[in-house]
Amino acid sequence: MKRFITAGAAAVAVATLTALAPDAGAATPDRPSGPSGKPSIQVRGGETQPVFSRADAVTQTVNIETAVDSDHDGKRDTVQLRIMRPKETDQGLRVPTIMEPSPYWAGILDVPNHPVDIGGVRGLATTRFQRNLAEIFPGYYDNYFLPRGYAVADLDSLGTGGSTGCPTSGARNEQAGAKAAVDWLNGRARGWAPDGTPVKADWSTGNVGMIGQSYDGTLPNMAAATGVEGLKAIVPIAGISNWYDYYRDNGGVIAPGGFQGEDLDVLAKAVLTRKDPEVCKKVIDDIEARQDRETGDYSRFWDERNYVKDARKVRAAVMVVHGLNDWNVKTEQSVRWWNALKQAGVPRKLWLHQANHATPFRWRIDEWLRQTHHWFDRYLYGIRNGIENEPKVDIERPDGSWETAKDWPLPGTRTVPISLNAGSGGSGGQPGVLSPLPRPGAAQSFVDAGRTRTAEQLLVGEDKADPNRLAYLTGPLSRPLRLDGIAKADIRASLSGQSPFLTALLVDYGTDTRPTGDRITTTDKVCYGQGVPGDDGCTFRQELATQTAPYKIITRGWLDARNRTSISRSEPLKPGKTYTFRWDMQPTDYTVKAGHRLGVIVLSTDYDYTLRYPAGTTVAVQPGVSRVWLPVAPGGDAALK
Repeated sequence: MKRFITAGAAAVAVATLTALAPDAGAATPDRPSGPSGKPSIQVRGGETQPVFSRADAVTQTVNIETAVDSDHDGKRDTVQLRIMRPKETDQGLRVPTIMEPSPYWAGILDVPNHPVDIGGVRGLATTRFQRNLAEIFPGYYDNYFLPRGYAVADLDSLGTGGSTGCPTSGARNEQAGAKAAVDWLNGRARGWAPDGTPVKADWSTGNVGMIGQSYDGTLPNMAAATGVEGLKAIVPIAGISNWYDYYRDNGGVIAPGGFQGEDLDVLAKAVLTRKDPEVCKKVIDDIEARQDRETGDYSRFWDERNYVKDARKVRAAVMVVHGLNDWNVKTEQSVRWWNALKQAGVPRKLWLHQANHATPFRWRIDEWLRQTHHWFDRYLYGIRNGIENEPKVDIERPDGSWETAKDWPLPGTRTVPISLNAGSGGSGGQPGVLSPLPRPGAAQSFVDAGRTRTAEQLLVGEDKADPNRLAYLTGPLSRPLRLDGIAKADIRASLSGQSPFLTALLVDYGTDTRPTGDRITTTDKVCYGQGVPGDDGCTFRQELATQTAPYKIITRGWLDARNRTSISRSEPLKPGKTYTFRWDMQPTDYTVKAGHRLGVIVLSTDYDYTLRYPAGTTVAVQPGVSRVWLPVAPGGDAALK
């Protein structure tokens, strides 16, 4: 996963302190919560105030014992935690901790990817970086949260940086590593200073929050799924909740966007930055052997890396954040987690924004800081600021404006079937017609050429027949059509050839200016926290990049047709036999404007995502009985009639 590191912080006045570490639940607005004359947080207007000095902060490094021995050296693994906390914690002040766990603090290494052209050669190395471990506490957490009475901490996950053990791309040992840090902050695990001196977190209230993006957002999900006591709140940004759906989907070997050929073993090798990394060779060889790039089937190996099933163990309040244009960690990672947390009754919030693999910190900075600040104040200090009573969902629209909602998908959203019908013209009824009314007809076929043509190349020329895909279109919509949720493909088809893949694209056809998912850095400098030499605590606002184009892929989804009945079991396909294939596309929140047309494109190989088998597979689709199921927001039905 490509990591995004936010810039940090700025200078504000530091107030003079009075008073002692409060009981976290006892903080009251507009006055110190402890006895007068002793160090204390200050709360005003329902939030902690910046009364502590970032410049005078105390730093320490602790090696924490875990409950696992993943490198099989006969000793329990340790994880390294680097902490920065107000100096008043050496005078009796007790504070909670906001932690960013990561495998990336020491950088990542160049590792070749797997081949994706079946019968091809080893892939090229991906671009990686390396960092000196002395360069700790990047970002804004220390500048913003430490002055408000928080310790901030960076944790090296197992097998990385100053930790021991082996990285395993999401397995139980990595969960144990993140959990151990919470245990130490609660007095339940042993820790040592770098010189071997035992050390306890006698300054800690035991309340812990975690925040981070990508892998750094996945580790909070992993820790929360253990049910560890003391982890009170997390903010996973573009985090993984099920590794199978990161490197696989519906039985198929699927790449994260931009990382074709990467897999669990490649990522584990890339983050293996601990001392003596050769001790992990057998562990990573085992990952490569068991991840199964042949069938893509779900297994116990993958089930170990699925945290969604453990949502009922979660004790932390969860603020889920994801980009609607993120094709690296795809939206299903957050949406399935969100849905499972709802079923489990976990306190939760959701931000959906228009960027790709990024955090909205730099383009909605004021509201981002307000909500995350209140989130941690509420659950780590027990301050009754009402954050849990605010709308649960914030959604960014394509024009950069934001709206709120009680839930997501929007209450009243309906799943509407739309049939893939043959067109009335020549060329075998292509392009076809999307209509609520089914119109069965003769099978329509195409020949897979996705090994040499990308999905973007195959979806253009939608008004003409193309031998390498099928297209189905509505007429110009009479009114806007908002889709929010999970679209599903329901296709009757046969396959004859080597490729087992079926791909469905949902496309907005109509020239428009739309967000690309990238960001543009402006000259608007914002300072919001306390600066120190070398870190002025300021950043530049960003705005969304846009592009004017005749179409946009709204969402897409894939199926290995051999897994038509189960993601856990591959079944041979009989060439030319018609089956019913059903699969989900990636969740989305998207509005097709009035006057635009909605299109469904059916492919086999998706060049940037699926394995690429030799060209030539013939796919024959039965129109009329084939359809898509669309998550239509209230009032959208009329646009499809």
